[in-house]
Amino acid sequence: MAKFLIEAAYTAEGLRGLKKDKASGRKQAVTKLVKSVGGKVEAFYFAFGDRDLIMIADLPDAVSATALSVSVSATGLARTRVTELLTVEDTDRALGKKVKYRAPGA
Repeated sequence: MAKFLIEAAYTAEGLRGLKKDKASGRKQAVTKLVKSVGGKVEAFYFAFGDRDLIMIADLPDAVSATALSVSVSATGLARTRVTELLTVEDTDRALGKKVKYRAPGA
């Protein structure tokens, strides 16, 4: 399973829904959504500022993360941003790969 940072920003109508469902109701609904694509919620927080909700989830793959994100954003009540998270070990492996690349104009 891969880890993903999922951030959401509610529209005004989405915030009205949040007030109606309460934070616990939204967490329950989002947990059910994550489970439906074979994942698990690791951390779930509400915030203020640019993002209203921040979550870390274990998901099977990027396709599952995309399905989740598109399903939420398609409602028009929230906009999502998804970032795949890499472990230190994954990053070290990436840094150890030999790649051939020429920078633009080089």
